[in-house]
Amino acid sequence: MPLKFHRSSYIISTGKRGIGSIIHYSLSIITLSIILFSCTTHQHPGKHIFHYNESSGLASLDPAFAKNKQVMWAVHQLYNTLVEIDDHMQLAPSLAKSWTVAPDNLTFTFYLRNDVYFTNDACFSGGLGRKLTAGDVEYSFKRIMDKNTASPGAWIFNNRVDSVNGFKAINDTTFQLKLLHPFQSMLGILSMQYCSIVPHEAVEQYGNDFRRHPVGSGPFQFVAWEEGQALVLKKNAEYFEKDSAGNRLPYIDGIKVSFYDSKATEFLEFQQNRLDFIDDIDPSFKDEILTKTGTLKKAWAGKIILQKQPYLNIEYLGILVDSSNSLVKQSPLRLQKIRQAINYGFDRRKMMLYLRNSIGIPAESGFVPCGLPSFDSVLVKGYNYNPAKARQLLIDAGFPGGKGMPAIHLLTIPIYGDLGSYIANELRQIGINIEVEVVQKSLLMEQTSKSQAPFFRGSWIADYPDAENYLSVFYSKNPAPPNYTRYKNPAFDELYEDALAEKNDSLRYVLYRKMDQLVMNDAPVVPLWYDMAIHLVHTNIKNFTANSLNLLELRWTKME
Repeated sequence: MPLKFHRSSYIISTGKRGIGSIIHYSLSIITLSIILFSCTTHQHPGKHIFHYNESSGLASLDPAFAKNKQVMWAVHQLYNTLVEIDDHMQLAPSLAKSWTVAPDNLTFTFYLRNDVYFTNDACFSGGLGRKLTAGDVEYSFKRIMDKNTASPGAWIFNNRVDSVNGFKAINDTTFQLKLLHPFQSMLGILSMQYCSIVPHEAVEQYGNDFRRHPVGSGPFQFVAWEEGQALVLKKNAEYFEKDSAGNRLPYIDGIKVSFYDSKATEFLEFQQNRLDFIDDIDPSFKDEILTKTGTLKKAWAGKIILQKQPYLNIEYLGILVDSSNSLVKQSPLRLQKIRQAINYGFDRRKMMLYLRNSIGIPAESGFVPCGLPSFDSVLVKGYNYNPAKARQLLIDAGFPGGKGMPAIHLLTIPIYGDLGSYIANELRQIGINIEVEVVQKSLLMEQTSKSQAPFFRGSWIADYPDAENYLSVFYSKNPAPPNYTRYKNPAFDELYEDALAEKNDSLRYVLYRKMDQLVMNDAPVVPLWYDMAIHLVHTNIKNFTANSLNLLELRWTKME
């Protein structure tokens, strides 16, 4: 059955706001569900519907709970933020046309567009979507901080924003934010999906069910969600953005998200043209699709498009360095030279070639990944493969050839078991005995948060495109998370605090590099690789590009 958008689910409009009639909401959703989820084909004659799959499912469509990729991708289609990040990782206007920062670097004033509307919904008077104002910004931000909301994103404002006068709508188009202390990364934080603007009417009317009944101002609007089966969105015909020719965005008619939990099923659906793209390549398929150097094999060349883009994520091994912890007192990892020897003792380039098909860049610089403006592989020196130096460090630490050194347990998750084994085999050759223990992700997260894992596999994906987000992982005043290693260095902390107040980007980048180098010298982490966003895309999909945040962007996408 072809997929059709049932027009009765919202106001039937002639193109002008205020003209239309309301059809009973519950009945329309039931009708929609029957139409959408009884379909046996993905083909939709006359409609351009973009299909993708979320193998990990979807927990919520409430921006206050946009803590993972799945929720962020969906929320980005439905809502807008004050500012956003462009393809060059620079801040760009969105709901805010412009903004100013006071000389004291504490007060940010945003001047909003006057042509943005929430989509039609039964929560509004008469069912007609109303204009978005600065009052909605104030409400949305206060909601994140409200303990009753229990948003995992509350950290973005806690201890940073004035709790009394932090958010204020000056008038309908002017919003003001006040900080407790200078924090140059605040604009980047405001681009996060947590900071999407929601209407109070929807939150109040739907209550706990707001998670599955979103009402936003974004390029697409909600149609139906059958959890575990499919999510369907349709084009917001009154979305405010236009292209350079004056055509209203988005170009496509809608989005359908499936929830196949099997990566094999997902890949089969893509092969049969029932998915328009795949995000990342499952390890079980990578050798079928990619050469060792990371290009498409001949059998796929010309049939699909491979997109590769630096992705603001670093994969690493973390080392607990809290000297007061009894686990650290008993571990050889308490010694800086042992930590450095591990860093020198395995070949990252070979690892990327044979185990990752060159998806990613060997992390031979700092903890801050490439893709950020402050990244400089020349000025920040990390670790390359140098077994001779690793052996000498073992001698210097009092364990020549590893003699007398107890085994070190590395905790990792199943998908990275082979990487753990590779590193262990390499280190064993220089005398470091690593025993790999594979555990479920939930257990690993629990143990690292409680400082119960002396040596563990980790990753850090950027919340916003600024190196401060990565360096905050090592600020001693931060708990775990994000400071899972419990790293503490007064010199680092001083540089970190100076960077927070530094307005000049170039000078701040110098401070970032100094901090990164301190971390590399002390070696509380073993950087593995700087990640890449990998997409497999069908050739009929145009204007669909990867970006360093790996945020699904469909406003400009076209389908032929």
